[in-house]
Amino acid sequence: MGDYEIVQDSDPRCAELEAAGYRVVAESWAVRLYDPDRELLESAVRRVTVGGLTVRELGPESALALHTLETTNQPDYPDTPATHRHVGELADVQALWPANRVFGALDGSRLVGATVIREHEGYGDTAFTSVLAQYRRRGVGQAVKAASILAFLDIGITRFSTGGAATNEASLQANQSLGYVLTERWRTYAP
Repeated sequence: MGDYEIVQDSDPRCAELEAAGYRVVAESWAVRLYDPDRELLESAVRRVTVGGLTVRELGPESALALHTLETTNQPDYPDTPATHRHVGELADVQALWPANRVFGALDGSRLVGATVIREHEGYGDTAFTSVLAQYRRRGVGQAVKAASILAFLDIGITRFSTGGAATNEASLQANQSLGYVLTERWRTYAP
């Protein structure tokens, strides 16, 4: 991480860092969702399935398709000290299972969107959501995330968390449309 300081925006250290000559080089956010609205989630999935996509949980046999999706989208990921995402090799993607669950949107047999979620400290915690550029702004990210939340509700998990880079406003809005509430903003400072 070098000389970066990642500090919640409400922390008094922000003023101290700024007084010491540090500048904000990136910002990020965290959102939480408690007791989600099942009907809202089902509606988010329906919106894309009515349009012809299939939304379902993916197993390890989908690792190559997920790796292809992620490799294609790698240049679009905001890359900040707090929100770095490195796709890695196929073996890295294969290693997502079984600790995580993966939900995808398929156009025929082509994976066009996916989200990765795991149980962490009683929360369904989304690691990342990825949608091919030509399928963005069509509810695909919302649909795969909604499907993952519905699956976790079915096993009794009712609290959810995720985060992202402030430069990815669409991701924040997609989460908020599913009922997530902004709980934290973070600043990344560099000297």
